[in-house]
Amino acid sequence: MKFNLLKVLGASAVLSFTAAGAVWSTECIAPANPGGGWDFTCRQVGKILFDIHQVDAPVQVTNMAGAGGGLAFSTVVHERNTDADLIVAASSATTTRLAQKAYGDATADQVRFVGAIGADPGVIVVAQDSPFKTLTDMVDAIKADPSSVAFAGGSAAGGFDHMKPLQILKAAGFNDITAVKYIGVDGGADAITQTVGGFTQAMTGDMSEIVGFLKSGEVRALAVLSEERVPGFEDIPTAKEQGYDVVAVNWRGFYVPGGITDTEFNSWADKIRAVADSDEWKEAMAANGLAPFTKVGADFQTWIDQVIAQTAELSREIGVIQ
Repeated sequence: MKFNLLKVLGASAVLSFTAAGAVWSTECIAPANPGGGWDFTCRQVGKILFDIHQVDAPVQVTNMAGAGGGLAFSTVVHERNTDADLIVAASSATTTRLAQKAYGDATADQVRFVGAIGADPGVIVVAQDSPFKTLTDMVDAIKADPSSVAFAGGSAAGGFDHMKPLQILKAAGFNDITAVKYIGVDGGADAITQTVGGFTQAMTGDMSEIVGFLKSGEVRALAVLSEERVPGFEDIPTAKEQGYDVVAVNWRGFYVPGGITDTEFNSWADKIRAVADSDEWKEAMAANGLAPFTKVGADFQTWIDQVIAQTAELSREIGVIQ
């Protein structure tokens, strides 16, 4: 979708909203309809920002669905580039779409990524009776015969689930990633069913998708793709501790307009860190299956730049982008 069309749509969405409701001091745009991860991020974090006195009034949440987040991105870039009272919910889907040019000519440096405060960690899962006991067992099998292991995931080819095993294999020194089999299905549950049924040898997805299957004993997790082991699932080793320097989490966080000042950017970073450190957010994470994942300010922006570059490189190698 071209930027000029997104801009027109964005203007109409904002005008219709402001005509219908009051103006608040702080706004959070959820780039989707009510329900789902971006809406949850805005509403939950917005409430906590007010509850812990980081903002002076309740945070207004604006749902701006369109172009998989592209409408909101374009609106911020073209119409609200210097609005220091605006934050926008983002996640791994945001960076993947930017890396793969799903937002047209948009680039990540048109906004400023200010913080992530929780994540649904990526996982690599096999059936309970799989011969693979460790992540290295699987990596070695793929190196010996790439056609011997097929992954099922809940995203389309080239999506975030597809990228997870490719990152691990690249970290292991395996570069023939186009030979790796991946089957995109309709969600994590279907991906697990494919694996438990023997149609694929592994599932790539998120922790929240496998909890019930772990408890029932149908699957084993070879690795969690977080920086540290996940509370409540301490028996699952990270990829990093098994020798693969890969962190792939579906993070929950925010970007802010690219034209705000460094002082305004740092102020938002401080506010988001305050939410991350609060008991209220810890309770919200526990209730919604999120793991701790806090990166704010310049450190987060640097990490985002690396993730986008890596995703773009992998996407070119598998032919998703040119």
